[in-house]
Amino acid sequence: MAGRWRAWRSGAVGLCLLLLPLTGCGGGQPSAGTATAQVQRVLDRRAAAVLGHDRRAYGETGIVGSYANLRAVPLAQWSYRVTAVHRDGAEATADAQLSFRIRGYDAAPVTTARTLTLDRTADGRWYVTRDRAAEETGQQLWDQGTVRTVRGTHSLVLGVGQSETALRGYARLADTAVPEVTKAWGGDWTRRVVLLVPGSLNAMARLLGAPAANYRGIAAVTTGEVGGSGRTPADRVILNPEAYAVLAPVGRQVVLTHETTHVATRAHTTSATPLWLSEGYADWIGYLDTGRTPTEAAPELTRAVRSGQVPAGLPADKDFGFTDDPTKLAQAYEGGWLACRMIAAHWGEERLGAFYRAVGAHPARAGAVEDALRKELGTTLPAFTARWRAYLTAQLGD
Repeated sequence: MAGRWRAWRSGAVGLCLLLLPLTGCGGGQPSAGTATAQVQRVLDRRAAAVLGHDRRAYGETGIVGSYANLRAVPLAQWSYRVTAVHRDGAEATADAQLSFRIRGYDAAPVTTARTLTLDRTADGRWYVTRDRAAEETGQQLWDQGTVRTVRGTHSLVLGVGQSETALRGYARLADTAVPEVTKAWGGDWTRRVVLLVPGSLNAMARLLGAPAANYRGIAAVTTGEVGGSGRTPADRVILNPEAYAVLAPVGRQVVLTHETTHVATRAHTTSATPLWLSEGYADWIGYLDTGRTPTEAAPELTRAVRSGQVPAGLPADKDFGFTDDPTKLAQAYEGGWLACRMIAAHWGEERLGAFYRAVGAHPARAGAVEDALRKELGTTLPAFTARWRAYLTAQLGD
């Protein structure tokens, strides 16, 4: 069921990595400003080594364990900016911003916060001994192990703890999803997808910087900037391999097509867009041509409708939250999907796309759906809601 397959987190994606040692001037304790400058110079050398695939130079700046983890990632840019150095004798903690860009996918650098622990050697050199994501910042995939990379026709799949065969399977699903989404939505997007495949649910949660319980049973999450301007990093689709593994082949394709739809629609998905529309539209494209009937794709709402509990109104944003009630979450996704399916059936698929864009173009949430309903579909919210409730009964009732 779509409602159990994904949760969408808007906001910027962050990726990060390691921090480095520094070369110090001999003799005396450098001032905080001098230490910061020294660390910056070391990180500059470390960044050059990453881009130049120079393991020896990388090792001269500090720990090298992450070098192999990162090597397969196709980077077009990699740089650090030290924001603070906190010294305690011969030890220091550095705060830094890591900026990087994946070649062929990111229109702008991803920026993420890192915290480094460093030691100062007897000859005055700083040496990075630990590199981790800053507090309340998600890990990067290469923090979790050696990254394996597979390129598809329309996709880049990065995985840790995954076989090449498994990653190629994900790439095929993504390569199927991209043209399907383009056919329904149009070509005004990059038509490329970046997939991150960690080794477990817990690893997925660490990438997102959130409790694993939030994503149990959720097969995938798309991260990115709402209302993307085209001058931001590409979205990342992060898979939960545990939940994904239990899906049937059709379900796996629906999930990847759903997530790809979020990537495609990002620039037109804004704070004015309700979740019933963004999630429902992604499910609508996901289910196209699958042959799934409403009762098959919306089992939780089917049970509710057949027991006389037809929802009074369209799903609210809060209904899509992570709670201890998976039924409520499933019904929210199913209700959004059926609303979009109804629009496509009654007004046409082109009108559904126009309605989505019109809602996202509204300057505020208040009035966005109402104005788009009037301009694009020639109806009102009360009339639309009544039609939707009748549609649920007709499609899901006995």
